[in-house]
Amino acid sequence: MWGDPDMLDAIESQFHEAMLEIYRRAKDEAKYNASLFLRMVEEQGGFQAARTLINSANPSSGYTRLWKLKRLDLSVEVVVLQSSQFHPLFTEHELEICKKRLRDYGYEH
Repeated sequence: MWGDPDMLDAIESQFHEAMLEIYRRAKDEAKYNASLFLRMVEEQGGFQAARTLINSANPSSGYTRLWKLKRLDLSVEVVVLQSSQFHPLFTEHELEICKKRLRDYGYEH
């Protein structure tokens, strides 16, 4: 995590919106109401919720559910990795966790 604090705040705000968007898309497109995920994002903010999920020893039940639905494209890990603008928010280790978790579950983008 590096850079201008104001720039990082703006990126963090955009990331929060991206997290809300994957919640909406999961509900609309996959008919999956990830209410625990939404509550986590609302209470902790999208960035902190993502860090909590990423740094968990095991994938969340929501991640597993998205995998079963063949919709890992709606996972936190994909949001983190899909746009390099979000990379400054996360450590190299966290980015590697995301890559490994997606690989382990056979996600190819």
